[in-house]
Amino acid sequence: MKHLSALDALFLHLETAETPMHVGSLMLLDVPARSRESAYANIRKHIASRLHLAPLFTRRLQFMPFDLANPIWLEAEDIDLAWHIQRTTLPKPGTRAQLEMKVAKLHEGLLDRARPLWQFTIIDGLQSGQVAVYAKLHHAGMDGQGGVALAQAVLDIDATPRKVAPRAGKADQPLDTSTAKLIGAALSNTVAQYSRIVRAVPDAVKAASAAAAAMAMSRTLSADMGLKADTKPGIDPKKLSAGVKKQGLPLGPRTPLNVAISAKRIFATVSIPLDESKSVAKHFAVKLNDVVLATVSGALRRAFAADEALRAKSMIGAVPASLRAPGDTTQNNQVTMMLVDLASKEKDPLKRLAAIHRSSGKAKLLTGSMKSVIPTDLPSLGLPWLMGALSSLYNTSLVANRIPVIANLVISNVPGPPMPLYLAGYRIAEYFPVSIVTHGLGLNVTILSYNGSLEYGLVADPACTGALSKWTTHIKAAHAELLALCAPVETVARRKPRASRISRTPRKKKS
Repeated sequence: MKHLSALDALFLHLETAETPMHVGSLMLLDVPARSRESAYANIRKHIASRLHLAPLFTRRLQFMPFDLANPIWLEAEDIDLAWHIQRTTLPKPGTRAQLEMKVAKLHEGLLDRARPLWQFTIIDGLQSGQVAVYAKLHHAGMDGQGGVALAQAVLDIDATPRKVAPRAGKADQPLDTSTAKLIGAALSNTVAQYSRIVRAVPDAVKAASAAAAAMAMSRTLSADMGLKADTKPGIDPKKLSAGVKKQGLPLGPRTPLNVAISAKRIFATVSIPLDESKSVAKHFAVKLNDVVLATVSGALRRAFAADEALRAKSMIGAVPASLRAPGDTTQNNQVTMMLVDLASKEKDPLKRLAAIHRSSGKAKLLTGSMKSVIPTDLPSLGLPWLMGALSSLYNTSLVANRIPVIANLVISNVPGPPMPLYLAGYRIAEYFPVSIVTHGLGLNVTILSYNGSLEYGLVADPACTGALSKWTTHIKAAHAELLALCAPVETVARRKPRASRISRTPRKKKS
């Protein structure tokens, strides 16, 4: 029996009609006009031939008697492709806005827990002549990097699909899922989990010491954070570390994003050239992720431009961080959450980028030092009961505004393939992530780098954000603002290069 880890099962325990816990993606395929009528059949046949390559496609949940412990994964006896791979047609004219509305509607519904937790919808009728594929996959079975690994099972790097070995035969004997057997398995798994915790204590002590050192190091912002010490005239390393906050949990302002949400969803997409964002990162000697966070922060300032009270305090971004070891392609959840100060109260975009770089680096140092002991699994005996009670209590407290705002929104940046991918021989022109919003976090901005673009997928409760079209406009404007910062200092940079130019401002010309 394959038991769900505590982190995997958490996405089941927290799921309600208002907070579905599935993630997804939207792929736009370039399909020749002669093949559009057969595209659905071709895609369905292709996916059916690859199901055995990804466990999520062929396993279903088996819940424990009385919800005594976390459920287990079992091999599904059959896969109903008519349910798992569906088709819909947009009404004319089939605009991008109509497509985004359709994806938002599809993203609202819960997946059937009696089946394997995935579903694809093929969408035709697009004005562009393309065919879209919306994929819905439950977060209990995978995290962001696991999703990339799953995509590799279905997608190809060439227009000619690669040869795939057929599925091996099923086991002759069905698994015993009697009540006694399931309860015994739950008890055995709990004992094993406690044993792992005991063995992890020495590592936890070491990690605590490393975390203390990391926190101290974060105050000086050493080269480990991506900032190179520069003792040349005009660059003061102390200025770069100015503004690093004292230790403690930062809190964000209470915004319209930080309320209990409904079951309604809206979705929007925007593409930013990857090379432009990389050029900003290179120019100011920061990370690409810092530029992405600064872009979203600039959009937040624009979205709340009329509310001076909200802009007086910096918003906090909840940023997922992978705990996966290099080369690990398993499709379970191995992720934690970092809190990054988005410096949204800072008017100057360059100072904002510098502050985000500091905060992000500090969070990475702390997460890295604790990585080996951050739990992704805990003893699960009685956990479903506990999580159900805590979830209800959290929602009630949130409605009454009794919960401090630890984060204002989720921002996730997932590395993707630098080359075009193909599904059933059709080239994927655009590839957008579709993620999760939850109570207290009514906006999620997830970014996937794909084939030279940063593909932004925005998901929200409409009551929290209003129309997302203005948010995509704000993201483009914030990106353009950062890009423009590179131009004025370029001539100075060529004349006198620096190891880091993040705190520099253009020199005024002498009159």
